[in-house]
Amino acid sequence: MRDIVIGCDNAAVELKDLIKNHLQEKGVKVEDVGAMTSEDTTYYPLVAEKVAEKVQESNFEKRGILICGTGIGMAITANKCKGIRAAVCHENYSAERSVLSNNGNVLCMGARIIGPELAKKIVDEWITLEFVDGSSTPKVEAMNDIEDKNFK
Repeated sequence: MRDIVIGCDNAAVELKDLIKNHLQEKGVKVEDVGAMTSEDTTYYPLVAEKVAEKVQESNFEKRGILICGTGIGMAITANKCKGIRAAVCHENYSAERSVLSNNGNVLCMGARIIGPELAKKIVDEWITLEFVDGSSTPKVEAMNDIEDKNFK
C-alpha cells in the first residue's frame, strides 16, 4: 500500500480524522495537511493544492485523500495540478474505476454526503488498487496529452 496524504476543510475534520486513524490502524503511513479543527477557516482550494503538491513531490508514489462538504470543490481544485487525477467517489464502484480505468491518484469525498462506515469501506478498497496497462491505457495517455497541451 502506498503512503497517503490527507486533507480537508473545516466541514470535514471529523471524517478526515476517522479515515486517518482507520488507515494508521492498518499500518498505512498518513501525512495530515489539515484542517486540524472545525474552527480552521483555510479555504478548501488551498488544502487541495497542498495535497496535490505532496503527491507530485513524491513522484506520484503517494496518493491523496481530500474531504470537504461535497468533495466537488476539492476534486476541481486538485485536477488543476499537473499529473493529478482526482475523482469524487461516494461508493465503491466509482472509487474502483477511478484507479483501474483512469489511473486516479486522489480520492475525494463529501462529509455531508457519505457516512463514516461507507467512507472507510471505500478507502479500504481504493488503497489496494493499482492501475495496470490494458484497454484503458490509451485513454489515460489521451488524458495526459490533453494535460501536456494545456500545462505549458
